Amino acid sequence: MATPSSPFSFLGDLFNRIGERLQPPDWAVHEIQHRAVLFLNHVLQQEPEAQQRLLRQQGRVVRFQWRFVTMELVATPAGLLDLAPAGAVPELTLTVTEDSPFDIARATLRGDKPSVQIIGDVQLAAEVNWLVDHVRWDIEDDLARVIGDVPAHTLGNAVRRVAGALRQFVGDRTAKFGGSAADAAGKVE
Repeated sequence: MATPSSPFSFLGDLFNRIGERLQPPDWAVHEIQHRAVLFLNHVLQQEPEAQQRLLRQQGRVVRFQWRFVTMELVATPAGLLDLAPAGAVPELTLTVTEDSPFDIARATLRGDKPSVQIIGDVQLAAEVNWLVDHVRWDIEDDLARVIGDVPAHTLGNAVRRVAGALRQFVGDRTAKFGGSAADAAGKVE
């Protein structure tokens, strides 16, 4: 008897086929990357320790890759990020090895990091890992500036409850469709 596969495998295959055929125009990619840098800098400005760490990495280039998506960032003298100039040689390349966006989302919901291949400077990789582990977007604080403290806190609590239920759902499905009990609980073996 065959083991059941994920009900999302069809969607994953569809995403792969579409992603290989449809490439956005260069101007759209450039604009999306600029918006991503603005968002990352907004989050970094809320964490002075992160800015100090980036300041020490000033001028160093990191390339992030996932499938057909590539983005090269450089640490600025302000302790923030910018898009690296064309032709810049990265000192560190981080490639997400998981192809399926659904598997990445599932791992993220479990609290796991996606599998990443690391090539390049070890100390720079350690700094990037610190940033990933310690810098979080305080969405509640940003919402409070727009809608007030109490509504932002209430909305934040509701989102946390929904996220917890989603984590439990994903964990239950992982256990049911072939994941181990440890994977379903969010533990890495």
